[in-house]
Amino acid sequence: MLQIDILIIGSGASGAAAAWNLSNSGLSIMCIEQGTFVNSEEYPTTKLNWELERYNRFNPSPNIRNLSSDYPINDSESPISIANYNAVGGSTILYSGHFPRFHPSDFKVNKLDKVASDWPINYEDLEPYYNLNDKMMGVSGLSGDPAYPEMTFEYQHVPIGKIGEKIAKGFNKLGWHWWPSYSAIITKDRGNRGGCINLGPCNMGCPQGAKSSVDITYWPLALQNNVILKTQCTVKEIVVNEFNKIIGVNYFDKDKQLLFQEAKLVILAASGVGTPRILLNSKSLNFPNGLANSSGLVGKNLMLHPLGYVEGEFEEDIESNLGPHGCCVLSQEFYETDVNRGFFRGYTMQVLRTPGALETANNLFFRDKKFIGEMHHHKFRLKYGKTIGISIIIEDLPEETNSITLDDNLIDNFGIPCPKINYKLSENSKKILIHGLERGKEVLNASGANSVLQFGPVRNAGWHIMGTTKMGLDASKSVVNQYGQTHDHRNLFIVDSSIFVTSAAVNPASTIQALSLYISDYIKNNFNQIIN
Repeated sequence: MLQIDILIIGSGASGAAAAWNLSNSGLSIMCIEQGTFVNSEEYPTTKLNWELERYNRFNPSPNIRNLSSDYPINDSESPISIANYNAVGGSTILYSGHFPRFHPSDFKVNKLDKVASDWPINYEDLEPYYNLNDKMMGVSGLSGDPAYPEMTFEYQHVPIGKIGEKIAKGFNKLGWHWWPSYSAIITKDRGNRGGCINLGPCNMGCPQGAKSSVDITYWPLALQNNVILKTQCTVKEIVVNEFNKIIGVNYFDKDKQLLFQEAKLVILAASGVGTPRILLNSKSLNFPNGLANSSGLVGKNLMLHPLGYVEGEFEEDIESNLGPHGCCVLSQEFYETDVNRGFFRGYTMQVLRTPGALETANNLFFRDKKFIGEMHHHKFRLKYGKTIGISIIIEDLPEETNSITLDDNLIDNFGIPCPKINYKLSENSKKILIHGLERGKEVLNASGANSVLQFGPVRNAGWHIMGTTKMGLDASKSVVNQYGQTHDHRNLFIVDSSIFVTSAAVNPASTIQALSLYISDYIKNNFNQIIN
C-alpha cells in the first residue's frame, strides 16, 4: 500500500484547488473521486439532440441520472430538490459559471444585523485567495462595481447583448443597481481553451473550454505536479485510531473491493451533502454519532438558496437565446438588510437568458396545453428569443432544524446509507422571496415587458448546499475552526461549502475555492505541527 501525506476526498471545486495548492509543497498528495473524467467530446452540446440529455444523463439530479458514480438523495420532504454531480470537476462541469464573490458584510451578519453568527474570518482574509482563484480559473468581469471592493479582471466581461441592454434600461428607469455578471468564462482564447462563442448551454458542459470547470483549470496543473488522482473510488468511512487520530479511509474501488488507504492528514471536499454523509457514516464504538460531531452539528444548519423566478415577455426579438444562460447582468440593489422591508438580509437578481428551443417549447406547453397544434411553430416564433428571466437568489439564514441526516432505508451501490434532506423555508426566507418576486416583476415591467409570470421557490434549484459542518471558534457551537480544521481531530480538515457559516445571496463557487486555497495554505505551512 502506498503511504501518502495528504488524502483529499472529492475532486470538485474545492478539492481541485486544494490539490493544486498543496502539490508544490513537497508532500505526497492523493485525491479519491467517486466519478471519473468526463470527455468534453461527449458533452451533449456536441450533438444535435443535446437538449434531451438534460432529462437523463446530464440531469442535475442524481436521482434521475442514476449513474454508477451517483448516490441517491432523499429530498422528498424538501421543497427544493438537491443537485449533485460526481466526476473529476464535480458540479463545475454542470454549473452556469456565475461567479460573484461574497460581500464584506456577509462575514459579519450578526454584528450588523443580530442574526445568525459571524464568520471567524473576514473578506480581507480571503481577498488574496479570491484574486488568485480568479487568475487560476479564468474569470471575466468589469471593474468598478460600487457593490464591491475594487476588483480587476484578466478578461473583459461576457457581452450583455440585446437582452442585457433591455433589462438595464429597466433598472436605470427605477434607479436600481445593475452590473455585468462576474463569470468563470473566458472571453478570449487561453492556451488550448477557446474563448466564449455564445453557444449558451453552459450548464451541460462546455466543449469550447470557455467555461472554467476545474477539470481544465486546476487539475492539469495538479497532475503535472504528481498529485495522484484515483477515480471511480467511493469512500465508505474515515478511519480513526485509539488515540483519536485520523489514519486514513476505507473505500470501495470500481470492482467493489473494500480497500484501506493510509494518510497522515485527510481533507474532505465532498460537497455540502457528501461531506456530512461521510462523517455521519464514519461511526465506531468511540464515535457512535460519527466523526467530528462532538457538537452534534454535523449535518445541521443546512442552507440551500431558495430561488424565485420571474419571466417577462417582450414584443421584439432581444436575442435572449444567445450567450451563456446564467451570465448576463445582476443587480444587488436589495442585497443588504433594510428593516423597513420586514426581513433580514436580502437577495441578488440574476438575469437569465432563454434556454434552448426544446426546453422553451416544453415550458410553453406546460403553461398552455394548446401550444401544441397546427399553429405550434408560429406560436413558438412569437416567444423564442423574446423573454427575459430573472432568478431571485435569496440569502438563506442557518437553522439547526434544516439538516442532512442518514436514511438507513436508502443505500447506494455499495450498501452505504444515503442522505436525507430535512428542510423547510424559514419565515424570513419566505418574506425575502415574496419581496424579490415583486421587484423582479417591477423591473421587467419597467423594461417594457408585455406580460410577466413569477413563481417560487423553484423545485429543481438545489445547487448551493451550505453550512452542514459550520466553521467557528467555539467547539461546542461549530464543527471546524477558522482554518477548516475539525475541532475533534487535528489531522482532519474540511474545505468545501459545508463549512459556510452563512449563505450570502450569491452563488458560492468563488468563495468555496477561495476558502480552499486559504485553508490549504495553512495546511502547507503547518503540516508537521498538525500531524505531530
